[in-house]
Amino acid sequence: MKVVLFNGSPRKKGNTFHALQAVIAELISNGVECEYIWIGKEKIQGCIACYQCAKNKDKKCSITTDSINTYLEKVLKADGIIIGSPTYFANVSSPVKAFIDRVGLVSKVNGDIFKHKVGAAVVAVRRQGATNVFSSINFFFLINQMFVVGSSYWNLGIGSDPGDIKKDKEGMQTFKNLGKNISLLLQKLNN
Repeated sequence: MKVVLFNGSPRKKGNTFHALQAVIAELISNGVECEYIWIGKEKIQGCIACYQCAKNKDKKCSITTDSINTYLEKVLKADGIIIGSPTYFANVSSPVKAFIDRVGLVSKVNGDIFKHKVGAAVVAVRRQGATNVFSSINFFFLINQMFVVGSSYWNLGIGSDPGDIKKDKEGMQTFKNLGKNISLLLQKLNN
């Protein structure tokens, strides 16, 4: 069982990082292999609606100036995907949006290639707007016919400066519970 996690925060060790680390710790303790990828400072091109992915049907994006095709391969090989994002004006970060748009379109036009994989959103917020980020990421999973995993609360944590999220006890417990829930679902799906 393997999960690939994408961190869309430009802060390498910001609050999104710490939230994802809490999930990773639970996944690993339950025997799930994890691959963590930081995309927060990558220059990921947005979708240009060329529809070459629909024409070619090769499970790839025609834009080759960034790492999206590498990420597509990683998601295809994984059992689950977790997307982490900070909250920017009540929405996902730009790299996360570009990621969702491009890999989402490739999946849809190639026969829903992410169908029946496990997906979960992880969100960091200073104060407000996180539920919209949570929804935006989950819409990506839902339209791709993935199994969306929840926790004891919405998968979000509150913190301003890097590391502050660790002071949000309920948020950190939510991330730990999310890791446990993902592990349980993956075990059931793989038996």
